[in-house]
Amino acid sequence: MTRIALIHALSHSVAPINAAFERDWPQASRMNLLDDSLSTDLARSGRGLDAAMHERFQRLAQYAVDAGAQGILFTCSAFGPCIEAVAQRHAGLPVLKPNEAMVADAAAGAGKLGLIATFAPTLRSMPPEFPAGMALEPALADGAMDALNRGDGETHDRLIAAQAELLRARGCTRIALAQFSMARARQACELASRLPVLTTVDSAVRALRTRLSG
Repeated sequence: MTRIALIHALSHSVAPINAAFERDWPQASRMNLLDDSLSTDLARSGRGLDAAMHERFQRLAQYAVDAGAQGILFTCSAFGPCIEAVAQRHAGLPVLKPNEAMVADAAAGAGKLGLIATFAPTLRSMPPEFPAGMALEPALADGAMDALNRGDGETHDRLIAAQAELLRARGCTRIALAQFSMARARQACELASRLPVLTTVDSAVRALRTRLSG
């Protein structure tokens, strides 16, 4: 049985990606590694992705490999260079950044893409991951992350869906949800916008399954 290591820096990412695996690739065995101090330490230290942070990612990845993982998916997009270094060290197995599969899916489509985030820095860090010249319309679902943090998933989904509806009015032909924690709002976005909605979790599961089943 194929074992996939899911490495999380935020607790909100755990449920959405596991739900996507259960729906689209239930045969895969999953191991979840959560270290929510990664995000806290990154925010507090002011040192960015320094050597110590890189070493922590290497240790997490090595633990996953030692436990038999045949693929690794990181679920927090703030650590791109650390994940890229892990991928170089473990070139023999798929190591995915959280956004790369969804970015590839989006690049294969046509028309303006509405990119919704609930964390403002994501709208600065993520657009450069898309191909140059690709038409993007970013939108922040302000207050949605706070709602999710206090356990109000309904408000979280409603605020994201409202942005999806606005993006349709701005000429977008499809929507992308930028964070793993947002995947739960996909159906609400589809209903509000009447547009196809891409999520990082669905794209990541499909990409891993293709690479490991091919």
